[in-house]
Amino acid sequence: MTDAINETITTIEDAHTSGAYPKRPLALVRGLGSTVWDDAGNSYIDATSGQGVALLGHSHPAVAEAIAHQAQTLITCPEIFYNDRRSELYTLLSDLTPGDLNRFFLCNSGAEAIEGALKIASLLTNRSGIVATMRGFHGRTLGALALTWNPKYREPFQSWTMDTVKHVPFNDLTAAQAAISENTAAVVVEVVQGEGGVYPIDFEYLRGLRSLCDEHGALLVIDEIQTGLGRTGRWFAFQHADILPDTIALGKGLAGGLPMGAVCWRESLGTIPASSHGSTFGGNPLACAAAIASLSALRDENLPERAAEIGTWLVEELRALNHPQVREVRGLGLIVGLELRGRVTPALKRLQERGVLALPAGLNVLRLLPPLIITRDELRRVIDAVRDSLDE
Repeated sequence: MTDAINETITTIEDAHTSGAYPKRPLALVRGLGSTVWDDAGNSYIDATSGQGVALLGHSHPAVAEAIAHQAQTLITCPEIFYNDRRSELYTLLSDLTPGDLNRFFLCNSGAEAIEGALKIASLLTNRSGIVATMRGFHGRTLGALALTWNPKYREPFQSWTMDTVKHVPFNDLTAAQAAISENTAAVVVEVVQGEGGVYPIDFEYLRGLRSLCDEHGALLVIDEIQTGLGRTGRWFAFQHADILPDTIALGKGLAGGLPMGAVCWRESLGTIPASSHGSTFGGNPLACAAAIASLSALRDENLPERAAEIGTWLVEELRALNHPQVREVRGLGLIVGLELRGRVTPALKRLQERGVLALPAGLNVLRLLPPLIITRDELRRVIDAVRDSLDE
């Protein structure tokens, strides 16, 4: 791969960007399926899915058509009015979510969904305590940041974050039992800790959390922002443990690439008071149309089942490399992490040079988060590139 990049793009972005994002020397200008292209015409397999967003790959025709049609019909309509696209999305979501998880608050991102889940938990329980897990990552807004374990993200804003959050070790039920009390509004957990190193949850632990929440009247909130909508081989990752949470947070691939998030909670918990929460753009017809197309394609193409099958194959093939630079390969479905014996940044650079884009998950974990439509041939290229990059 060439390092050529349009200087105008980089100069303008560097002159005006916030500084929040450490940028790679690559300007992406086009995408189709699992492939993206840079401004010099070089192609790359996108094993990042745009940070987990592109479940259907890039420029999926059904999503693109839905966006184009809705953009010429009605783009915005706040939730103070009813809307046909929003009601259609509600129906589709309630069909896909198990049990009575059929109350929804629509917003614009996963972090907003977490913020909404925290407010809703407080409103529904009239409590303030939150229990979250070490290594968990739930977003960078102030409420979500309070749940996030890594001090790198949290400490600069410590005076602003919630002082009611207790962090407990992941997969340690005894620690959770000691932390959950009659003042706990919610226990918030990921089924696979993505940013925290791609650590899957122990399903017995998750079932134990469900029992503890029932015992103390707390709400079990599952962060499905990265794991939901088929990524782990089920529609929702909590389904692997055969439990029903009280609330789930969705985001990333919900609207096929358009910004969208959703808080989903059990109908038996009731609704929240009028004007207690809101979002100007939440549930707008354009995002709803994209979400309907995206969810319908995920269902019609059986992509959750496909993620289970091809994800198992991918993990087996990576483990079969038995590479001396890899301590462990772990994952669930198509969220896969390789814990390396050294830092991950050089490996990411060498992968990019070989036409594969991947993500870190901490200092030494290589995270593969490909679209659910990726082919075995494309994944074989990814596996070969990983092997060659680590050989260096």
